[in-house]
Amino acid sequence: MNHDGSLGQAKAIIDSASNCGVDAVKFQTHIFEAESLPDAPAPEYFKSESRKDFFERTSFTMDEWKALKTHANTIGLVFISSPFSLEAIDLLEEIGVEQYKIPSGEVSNTPLLEKAAKTGKRILLSSGMSSWEELDRAVNAIRKFNNNLTVLQCTSSYPCGYEEVGLNLISEITKRYALPAGLSDHTQTIYASLAAVALGATVIERHFTLSKEMYGPDAKFSLEPAQMRVLVEGIRAIEIMLNTRVDKDERVKGLGKMKMIFEKSIVAACDMPEGSALSLENMAFKKPGDGIPAAQYESVAGRKLIRAVKKDHKFALEDFN
Repeated sequence: MNHDGSLGQAKAIIDSASNCGVDAVKFQTHIFEAESLPDAPAPEYFKSESRKDFFERTSFTMDEWKALKTHANTIGLVFISSPFSLEAIDLLEEIGVEQYKIPSGEVSNTPLLEKAAKTGKRILLSSGMSSWEELDRAVNAIRKFNNNLTVLQCTSSYPCGYEEVGLNLISEITKRYALPAGLSDHTQTIYASLAAVALGATVIERHFTLSKEMYGPDAKFSLEPAQMRVLVEGIRAIEIMLNTRVDKDERVKGLGKMKMIFEKSIVAACDMPEGSALSLENMAFKKPGDGIPAAQYESVAGRKLIRAVKKDHKFALEDFN
């Protein structure tokens, strides 16, 4: 919605998102007459104009929708939109949308869920306004026709505080439905999104704008390009870390020189005459680690020297009888 009805602005937002490294762009497809009664109440953040006026003023024509999809596909992005009515699905099918995002307010709209599912296309199902019972019903309605489903943990607060994010629900969603889970993140930073990826989220959705100063209900809690770029870089880095297994024993095999430099050997804590018995009190532990390792101090405790040694003498097994 941050395009404010401008086709050129919408294309510029797509270009900027692409430059940040995202995989997909998602729009919202509103047909006011099909989705709302004229006197339906508006949310608190819709203050500058009525929803009817806003949606009608910012709507795209069929040709403009096609142009946006073509523009996104041409630069390698998947084109997604959220339908808010059955008629919106018809429109999106005509332009060939590649995936559907079901917004939180439509989770209880079973006819819409079923119509989207019957297309066979991937569905991202948001869960911000749903109880488990309601979400169960929605997942079952979609699964009757389509198993290509990802459920997004979402909190319908704009903006969302850290204490409301619900990262614990990502694993619960995966276990409950045996489906991939994601996060639709409405916080004002990138931290929740990065944490979600580390916890197994396979999809991250963020509102995006060229500037938080732009007009409209979403701009203030959207990410600007600099934030989005860092978020994408962070997610790519986390992907590498999650997908690259490290074997501790194999890793250590190549660290012989480093271990010698940084680890400690057992040395004399003071001058010691012949026949002295080693104890913790007359041992010291100092670099380098090419002598008797500090970890083996108990194995030499009590052993007697066969010759006198000076302070800092690095002990060897030949020093003892």
